[in-house]
Formats: sequence, structure tokens, C-alpha cells
Amino acid sequence: MSDRENKRLGAVPKKYEFLSQDPSVKVMPIVISLIIGAFFAMLNETLLNIALKTLMAEFDISITTVQWMATGFMLVMGMVIPVSAVMMQWFTTRQMFLGTLIIFTIGTIICAAAPDFSLLLAGRFMQAVGTGLLTPVIFNIFLLLYPPEKRGAMLGLVGLVFMFAPAIGPTLSGVIVEYLGWRYLFIIVIPFMIFSILFAFKYLVNISEITKPKVDIASIILSMAGFGTLVYGFSSAGEAKGGFTNPVVLGSIIIGIILLTIFSIRQLKLKEPLLDLNVFKYPMFRLGAIVFVLVMMAMLSSEIILPLFMQGPLGLAAATAGLVLLPGSILNGLMSPVMGKLFDKFGPRVLMVPASILLALTLLMFSFLSANTPPWQIVVGYILLMLSVSAMFMPSETNALNQLPKSMYTHGTAVLSTLQPVAGAIGVSVFVGLMSARQNYLLEQSGSPESPLAQMDSFVGGVRFVYIIGFALAVLTFFLALRMRRSQPAVEEEKAVDKAS
Repeated sequence: MSDRENKRLGAVPKKYEFLSQDPSVKVMPIVISLIIGAFFAMLNETLLNIALKTLMAEFDISITTVQWMATGFMLVMGMVIPVSAVMMQWFTTRQMFLGTLIIFTIGTIICAAAPDFSLLLAGRFMQAVGTGLLTPVIFNIFLLLYPPEKRGAMLGLVGLVFMFAPAIGPTLSGVIVEYLGWRYLFIIVIPFMIFSILFAFKYLVNISEITKPKVDIASIILSMAGFGTLVYGFSSAGEAKGGFTNPVVLGSIIIGIILLTIFSIRQLKLKEPLLDLNVFKYPMFRLGAIVFVLVMMAMLSSEIILPLFMQGPLGLAAATAGLVLLPGSILNGLMSPVMGKLFDKFGPRVLMVPASILLALTLLMFSFLSANTPPWQIVVGYILLMLSVSAMFMPSETNALNQLPKSMYTHGTAVLSTLQPVAGAIGVSVFVGLMSARQNYLLEQSGSPESPLAQMDSFVGGVRFVYIIGFALAVLTFFLALRMRRSQPAVEEEKAVDKAS
């Protein structure tokens, strides 16, 4: 490609490997447009949680129907994210980012104006498509913008958005629903998204290489069906009668595993795979992905179990329970850029080893919860939990991606982005399922399952049990953290391929 074509497309000049190294390019406006789009897309994930009861009354629907606003959102994200890797090789950076924002904005407008629940759900699914594609696109852009030694700080800034926005979602939602109405949950997002689109249209340049690989339709079908049924199965386990023994739940999980096994075998055989699973051949990526999943499971499970515990045995109101968790959630977001800078300076092990110890001790502390536990202890415990998560989440992800050669950035970001909803669905359903099973067992052993005292004691016992399991997983994370080392980009492989060709 000529220099004139490079300039016309906004591509990085060949003498600059990363766009931030080019003094003629305004990097900060690009970062600002990415952050604004990411913030409101992530905010949208939890913005509706408080409004579900309001929607039930508005449209006269059951809880199992309205849950599709949350379950369906996660399901659609799990289906579209794996396809993002090949899409980022077919479309320019501008096309991908602007396209995802436009899809998200159209879905938001449909939700704001929806006259019935079916149209509201359709708009919500469009939001999920935009959010699912936006996450790997943003990470890929940051990988191409900054060299490995500066990525920790910048991806830490992304982590601030990804953690802070969902954290304030429920609190902001409660205020909006009470004083303005549920439609304003969508209306207030629209002008910010339009601004982000216009801002990105003016400043965002293309920094990715379009290779247009062959698209394997069978892989797309296997991917969407496999991830879709797996996420659906795990997400439905907590609501379905019989939990994991429910035929629909169990059947969905088994079918999902079978389809994904076929999908994985096919990807390893294809010359141009939809999702290149060879990223797992890199030891730091493999190790980082495992830690990423374990930390994600611990965080999301606690976000579900602790509110249930506080509204159950502790007898706190829903709003109070949300406020108890708010300091820890906000701290998690605020600490992400700090942890990113520390990662750049010291590497992953210095952060992750003490953080895994803190995570294990915090989960062990939660295994001693009782009906007499004062709320301030949960505030402190959740702050410690989120502090340990912030010291492990972004460093493990950044270190994993740093080892990949540049040609595999799109696949690495797609893999980690896919693992997020899958780990969330599996973690929440397994932990809630284990808690319920332990609760039922203790009720049967009590001799008086009808009594309120027995029900409260069994609930407490169930919560304690899952946190013992969580403690065991945190200990495993500690041993994995001991094996962490700072990744060195695998550029040698790329150079060898260039020479051979």
C-alpha cells in the first residue's frame, strides 16, 4: 500500500509500529471517543436491573418473562463476540467502532419508544449486539495504539470504565426510575452516544490491517449455537424448576459443550479460523485467561450472593443492600488505572500474588457470615474483595494479550471477551446452585423445615458453603499467580513468517 493510500485511510505510517508513537496523530481525541462509547455501553448492562419490577407492572408480564432483559442480553453477547475476530479483519477500525455504536444507539432508541415488551426486548437485543462487538474492538484498538510497556496504564483506564459504569448503574437506575420513569433509562443515553459517534467520526482513524480472511459459515453457526446454548443453559439454571437437573437446562449445557467441542476441533484444522485458538499455545495468555475466569467468577458471584444475604438473613432493604456494595464497586473502578500503572512498572506477579492472598482471606472471612453480622463488616469485606479483584483482573488480561504477536490481537481480545459472559453465566449459576443445594440439605436435616429460624439458618449455611468453595478457588489462583511473569511480545514468530514469505 502506498503512503498516499495510507494517509487516505488514516493508517499508521510504516515507520511507526504504534499510533501513539506518531506525533502527527491526535491520540487523546481517539481515546476520549472510545471511553465515552464504552462507558455508556457498560452502564447499560446493569442500568435495567432495578427497573425489572417496574417493567413487570408496565407490561403485565411475569418475572420469568422480564428476566429475558438480563438473560437475553448476556445470551446475545455470548453469541456475537466470537464473530468479532473475523469482523475486525474485514472492516476498518472506524467502520467497526462506528458501526457498533450506531447499532447500540438504534437499539436504545427502540427501547425508549417501545409500545410493548416484545419491541423493548428486540431493542435490548440490538444493544447486546452493539455491546458484544464493542468490547473486543476497544481492546484491540488500545493494543494497536500503545506499545506493551504503556498498555497497563491505558488498559487500566479502560478497566475504570468497565468496572465503574456497571457499579453505579443500579444506584443511578433507582433514582431515574423513581423520579423520571423507566423510559429515561434509555433516553438519557441517546445524546451521549450520538456525541460519541460524531466525535469518533471526526477523530478516529483506521489503525488495523484489513486481511479479509475466508469466512467459514459452518464455524459461525457452530459458534453462535454453541455459545448461545451454553450461556442460556447456565443462565437459566437459577430460575428453572429443578436447577441443573431440569431437562431444558441440562440439555442446553450438554448441547452447548458438544457444539463448542466440534467448533474448537474445526478451528484448529482451518487455515483461516473464525477464532484462532492457537492463542492458548502462549503460556502467559493461557495462564492469564484462567486467572481472568476465576476472578470474574468470584466477583460476579459475590455481586449476586451478598445482596441476597443482606436482603434475607440481615433483613436490609434492596436500596440499602445496593449502597453497602457501592463503595467497593467504585473503588474497584478507581483503582484500575492505578493498578495498570503499577503493572507497567513492576509486572504482574508483584501485584497478583499479594492480591490473590487478599482474595483468599476475604472469601474465607465471608465464610463466617451470620445473621448477626453488622453491615459495616460486609462493606469492609467487599472493599477488600474489589481491591484484590482490581489488582488481578486487568493485569492478568493485559499480560495475557501482551504475549501475543500483533497478527493475533483480534483473536486474543475476542477470546477473552467471549470468556467474560461465559464465566459470568457459569460462575453465578454454579455458585447459586451450590448455595441452594446446601440450603435444601440443611433444611431437610433441621427436622422443622417450615420454621423461619430453620430457613434463615439454612440460608446462612448455604452462603457459608459457597464462600468456602470460593476460598478454595482463590487458593488455586494464588498458585497460578506464582507462575506469572512479565510477557514478552512474540514478534519473533511474525518476523520469521515475513522472512519465509
